[in-house]
Formats: sequence, structure tokens, C-alpha cells
Amino acid sequence: MTMTQVRPIAWCETALNAQRGSLFLWVPICLAIGIGLYFSLRFEPDGRQWVIAGTIALSLMGLRRLLPEWCGPVLFALVLVIGGAGVAKWRVERVAGPVLEFRYYGPIEGRVVKIDRSASDAVRLTLDRVVLKNLRATPLRVRVSLHGEQPISTFLPGEVLILTGHLSPPSGPAEPTGFDFQRHAWFARLGAVGYTRTPVLRIESAQEGLMIQRMRSQLSAAVQNSLPGETGAFAAAIMTGDRSGMTKQTLEDLRASNLAHLLALSGLHMGLVTGFVFVTLRYCMALIPPLALRYPVKKMAACVALLVGAFYLALSGGNVATVRAYIMVAVMFGAVLLDRRALTLRSVAIAATIVLVTMPEALVGPGFQMSFAATTALVASFGTLRRVQMYRWPRWVQVVANTVIASAVAGLATAPIAAAHFNQIAHYGLIANVISVPVMGLLVMPAAVLAICLAPLGLWDVGLWVMDLGMRWIMFVAHTTAQQPGALSHVPAPDSQTLILLPLGALFILLWKGRLRWIGLPVAASAFVLWAGADRAGVLIADSGALVGVLGPEGRVLSKPKGDGFVAGIWLENDGAPVLQDIAAARDGFTVNGRVKHTTLQGWDIVQVSGKTALADMIGCDGADILISNQASAGQRPCLTFDLNVLRVSGAVSFDTMPDGSLQIKTARDVTGLRPWNQVGWNPDITWPRRVTTQPNVMADTQ
Repeated sequence: MTMTQVRPIAWCETALNAQRGSLFLWVPICLAIGIGLYFSLRFEPDGRQWVIAGTIALSLMGLRRLLPEWCGPVLFALVLVIGGAGVAKWRVERVAGPVLEFRYYGPIEGRVVKIDRSASDAVRLTLDRVVLKNLRATPLRVRVSLHGEQPISTFLPGEVLILTGHLSPPSGPAEPTGFDFQRHAWFARLGAVGYTRTPVLRIESAQEGLMIQRMRSQLSAAVQNSLPGETGAFAAAIMTGDRSGMTKQTLEDLRASNLAHLLALSGLHMGLVTGFVFVTLRYCMALIPPLALRYPVKKMAACVALLVGAFYLALSGGNVATVRAYIMVAVMFGAVLLDRRALTLRSVAIAATIVLVTMPEALVGPGFQMSFAATTALVASFGTLRRVQMYRWPRWVQVVANTVIASAVAGLATAPIAAAHFNQIAHYGLIANVISVPVMGLLVMPAAVLAICLAPLGLWDVGLWVMDLGMRWIMFVAHTTAQQPGALSHVPAPDSQTLILLPLGALFILLWKGRLRWIGLPVAASAFVLWAGADRAGVLIADSGALVGVLGPEGRVLSKPKGDGFVAGIWLENDGAPVLQDIAAARDGFTVNGRVKHTTLQGWDIVQVSGKTALADMIGCDGADILISNQASAGQRPCLTFDLNVLRVSGAVSFDTMPDGSLQIKTARDVTGLRPWNQVGWNPDITWPRRVTTQPNVMADTQ
């Protein structure tokens, strides 16, 4: 073997040996890569392919004994990647349930398991033990929004209700590269979603089961009765996770000031509650010499804090974010019980590994990404914070400095992820957090614990009064910040590569030991370059065929001012220009002739037709290159046709022109493929072109 062949091997061996002691930190990253690869597939692997994958994993483990020691971490990383994909598949099968296969209108009976509000601010009920008329394969859960006047003003978990409503299968992405609600609904076990405009009737009161849910609902009502107005709704949200009392304007102001995370029952709240209990108990027991000298009061306080955290987890509804937060807290206090350092990157890696193994679907959600980005960044910079405290500054200066640094680090770590998912940047968010988060930690959450402790004595109003003071300040900061000029700006949605390259580059810089770590810098920078160069689709078509959006000089032009409002809002937000739908529809771009609307894209003539009569009256395609309709078209037409039959299979569609003038077509089905969560409505006999290679008005599409 020549020297030129030996040097790369020796270099790899040296680089990998330098990682000894920190290799465990890469375990959740390898699992995440495998999970991400599984969710990105456009087909569902069959049993034979999983057997091959398992055989490869076992072979890699066997090769570990035959190859040099430094190869072990590489082989184990590959095994973890395969394992991550396997965990995701196991979870998909575990939560599997029937999905409604058609639009249903009729009686719906079910037990209330969750109460929240929809994007349109309507009360929304999630029901299980569902009964639908003349259906054998009934969904495990359905979600129904309530519209119109209702005879029942309040609902409790455990009640059995009956109503008449509309249900449909969970919809796919609003645009080909958008959020996949079908996948989200699959893991939430939602087999149908819909609405009702008729009265909802209670046929059975809450009698059995769901005790914690009822306690949560009753606590929320009691808090809002004691603290009416937005502070009471805020208090109910942070104590029980019930946001139904929050007004739309308040939520928008909290988002514009980057304080919306104070509503999410995640790491911050769980950490504040358990941390307050731990510190208070430890210091109280330390004040009793016989107890402090004979018993491990630190570990006793940690055990009580864990129990309090478990109760808070159950009381808050046990959503994914809170479960993730409790796992992180449990790992931290577990380290205390084992006499280990509580806040280390290893603790973060353990928590992330547990979350990914138990809930692999959390990887693709903003909650997981933002919480672990913030936690990792804070723990990594903890040494810097400790060095800041070494200076002989007054105590209050140290507290202020630590708060500012922690807010800045967490804000910088989560800002790109928040902007990518929510398409907005709160420019004064750092200032708002610096002057609000300490109030939440030092006043609001301790007062919440105090209120719960005093409730059996009938004195919980004392704790709520203190909470009210802190929440009034937070709401004042949110409203004032949101009203400032330029408080909020919007950015277009990035490509999927951005959310892959950015965290990988940042984690490589953070975790790798040696000069090679700086390779992560251009990787992370390339994510921003790709984001800056991301182009929005020239034409977007909703999967209903009833809404079309064309990108024009003034922004996205919509084909109608009302209807499909949820899809329209997502399009405009992803464009980075979230205006009202009627404003976008008033822009120039469509020529309207009754129910027929014409527009163009770089010379391609596009016509949208609404209704059966208008479609039947058309002669061919009326000279258009592309026909879009919310109805099923009878027979073949001499143009590219996206009618209801095609759209039910393809999902949302986007068009773009290529430099040679051809038309590039992308559908939601092209991106998501055929997976367990989106098989409803699939028809292999219906196809659509991916690219039209001829020039406009000379149609000859190819597959």
C-alpha cells in the first residue's frame, strides 16, 4: 500500500479518534437522518425491502469485529440511520386507523376528547368512539368545527354528543411543497375533519374516563371566571393549554412580538414549574438541620419536582410539545439523582433520542426543531455564561447579563427555523423577550404553583392576583411591540434543503472536534443562499380546483375573493406577503367572464371554469392551453386539463416556465408519493404530465 493510500486512512482514523467521549451526541442526529429519509420517500417500502435493510444493519454490526476499531463509529452510524427509518415505520403502523374515503353528510356521534379553536376562531371538537351512519370502517377520531348559534355554550371532555355535519378525508398539502396535513392527521389518528352549522346535542354527560381532561377543562373555566378578560385566558393557556379564550388579535400581537412561545406548554413552562418546585423545596429542607444533615434533600426535591412535572404534563393535555419538555426535564433531574451534571449536551442528546424513538413524527414539526435548537445552543454556550459570572459584577448585573445572553442565544438559534415555518421575523422579539421572560419565570409561573397549592384552602385568588400582575405586563409588552412600525416582516418559504443543510451545518460546527468542524460553516451558509434564491411558483392550483393563484408584479393574484380561505392564506404567507384574500383577488391578473376566468403565464393561456354548467358550455378548451375546473370533465379535451378527477389524485399543482419556454409541472403527489396516510382517493388510471415540452398553443404534453 502506497503512502498516498495510507494518509487518508490515517487522517480518518485520527479524526474519528478525536471524537471519543462525544460520539453519543451523534446518536439522535443519525436517527433523525433515518427518520427524515423515510418520510421523504415517495413510496412505501414493502416487507422484502425492510428485510434487506435489517440484513444490512446486522451485517454492518458483524463487520465491526473484522475492520479496524476506528471504523466502528461509522458502521454504527449507518446502523442508526437504518434504525431511525425502522422506528418511523413502526410508529406509522402503530397509529394506523381507518380514514374516511368520501365526503360524508349525516349524523355524527362521538365522545369529546379535546376542545380547541380553529384558524377561523370557531370552537373545534375532537371526538372518539365515533359512530357514522352506514359505515363499517369508522375513523378512530374526527374533528368538527362548530359554526352558527349553538344551544350548548360549554363542552366537557367525556361528554357524548350527536350532531349533523359534513366530514371529508384530511386534505393534502395546500401547495406541492407545503405542510402535509394528511401525514399530521395520520399520527393524530384523525380519520376525518369537517364542520357543522346545526345544533350540537348532548346525549350523555361525562361519566367515565378522561378524568384528567375534565379536571383540565374545569380548571380552565375556574381560572377564567376568577380572572375575566385576556389575562384570564392567558392564565388558562399556560396552566392547562386551553387557548379557546384567547382572541385572534391577542394571538397575532404575541406572534408579532415573538412572545407566542409563552403560550406553548413546552420546555420553558415545564422547566419553570419544576425548577421552581425543586429550588423551593431544596432550600426549605436545607433550613431544617436534622433533615438536611441526615437525608439527601437535593435528590428528594428532584423526585418531588419530577412528580409535579408529571402532573403538569397530564393537566396540560399531554401534547407532543409538553411530552418532549417533560422528557428533557426527566433527563435533567435523573442526572441529579445519579450525581451527574444536569445541563450537558449529553442530557440533550438523551432527551432527543427518547423523543425520536417514541415520537419520530415530531422531527418534521417546528416544535421539536425549535425547542432542541434553543436547548442545544443554550447548553453549548453555558460555559460562556459561567465565565460572564466570574467577573466581579453586582449580582443584579449578572442576572441581567445572563438573561440578555440567554435570550439572544435562544433567539438566534430558533429565528431561522421560525422564519422558515411561519414566514415571519419579529424584529423587536429580543427586546420583548428580555423584558418579559424574567417576569414569566420569577412571577407568573411561581404564582401559578402557589395558586394550585392554595386552592384546597380556598385561597387560590392570592396566587391568581400575583399572576394577573405579571400577565398584564406581558400583554402590555406584546401589544406595544406589535404596534411599532416595522415590528414584523415576512419572508418567502424556503426549499426543503434549507431545513436540512442549516441544522446539519450548525450541529457539525458545535459537536465535531477539530478543525474539520468549520466545514459546517459553508454548509449552513449555503442554506441561506438557497433560501435567498428560492423562487415561488408562477401558478398555484388548489386541490379543489376552485382557487388559482398567479404570481404577478404586485404579488400573488387570486381567482376569487372568498372561499378556500385556508389555502389562500397559506399561499400568501409562503409568498412572504400575507395580505387579505379579497385584496389579493382585486389585483390585476384575471379576465373574468361570468364563471370563466382567463390568465396567462409567460404566454401560456390558462382558463379556470367554475360549475357544471359553465364547463358543459365550453367548446373544447376555448383556445386555452390549460384548463382548470372544480368539476369532473366529460371526455378528452385538446388541452392540458386539471379537473376534479385529476386533482383528487394529484393534489395541489404548481406551474413554472423553464428557460426554453416549456412548462414545468409539479403536483403534491409528485412530492409526497403514495404513502399510508395519503392513499384515499388514489386512482392509478389517472395520470398527469410532469412537463409540457412544446411552446404555448401547440399542445403535445409528455409524461
